[in-house]
Amino acid sequence: MYANGAFKNPFTDFDFSKISGEFKLPTVNVETMVETARKNFAVLTSVNTAAVESMKTIAQRQGDMVRTAMEDLSKHGSDVLAAATVEEKAVKQIDFAKKSYDLAIANTKELVELVGKSQADAFEALNARVAELADEVKAAIAKK
Repeated sequence: MYANGAFKNPFTDFDFSKISGEFKLPTVNVETMVETARKNFAVLTSVNTAAVESMKTIAQRQGDMVRTAMEDLSKHGSDVLAAATVEEKAVKQIDFAKKSYDLAIANTKELVELVGKSQADAFEALNARVAELADEVKAAIAKK
């Protein structure tokens, strides 16, 4: 290390190009990488666009459901006020509660199906791209 009392860097005589030439590093095809990134981005864009459209559809449907519920409630109030006896009013209230409950269950099922379909479609698109990407990587490895 010290020749004639001076420090000598041990790496000054080391030939890095000789050592690095012995490594067989794979070459990178930039065009393939760009194309892969483009396909990935296209799928993600498509899935995100579909998700936004699904959210809009679900929000619109929920708005329709709320509007219908408010219209039914208003009509129900008029019907209850028009009933002649307390018994009739009670029957109308019970019938309305049952109808409202059944409608709420049906609406919830519909919304769950809409959300589930949206998620299944997104998963299917992403899953197809991952499978395609795996095939692309296998093909690229096989070329070597």
